[in-house]
Amino acid sequence: MKKFNMYFNMEKEEQWLNEQLQKGYRCTNISGLGIYTFKKTDKRHVMRLDYQDYLPKKKFEEYKGIYEDFGWIYIKGYWLGGIRYWQKEDDDQNEIFSDRQSKGNYYKRLMGYSFGLGMLCLFFSYMLYKNHSGLYFEGLWSMKGALFWKAFLFETPFVLLKLFPALLVIVLGNSFYKAYRKYSMLKEK
Repeated sequence: MKKFNMYFNMEKEEQWLNEQLQKGYRCTNISGLGIYTFKKTDKRHVMRLDYQDYLPKKKFEEYKGIYEDFGWIYIKGYWLGGIRYWQKEDDDQNEIFSDRQSKGNYYKRLMGYSFGLGMLCLFFSYMLYKNHSGLYFEGLWSMKGALFWKAFLFETPFVLLKLFPALLVIVLGNSFYKAYRKYSMLKEK
């Protein structure tokens, strides 16, 4: 069975994957495009996500070996770093050891990405809007009747395209704030 899903929140993704496991579907592969492959199973499994920065090949093999010694099966991860997907049969030892630290690193990196992309979009929005008096063509407002509505409907997609960077600043700002709150909560514990 294959399912498509995109997540920007590591905790929600882990929760969704564990819900699939409770339904009796074990994850066998995760593509970079958000396509999850599942296989029916009779055994109970648990899945954990661990965030790690870039690890040289030797350190990565050590990292992987430690988890595998405790029964975890490596499903997926990116060689440059990021989220690593681990799965094993359900027992009393269902937590991975660097869980809190790895989540802190994940949220710290997410804050950096959100801030950097947000500033880039803010700069782009400023450059886009600094010489314009309005979003719509100025002559639009003097038009009457059907001509006005045709011109208005024609220009609206272009206005939305102009607003996209500004809307992206809001979305990225919200992402930064949520990541900052979760990072702060992890630091307080």
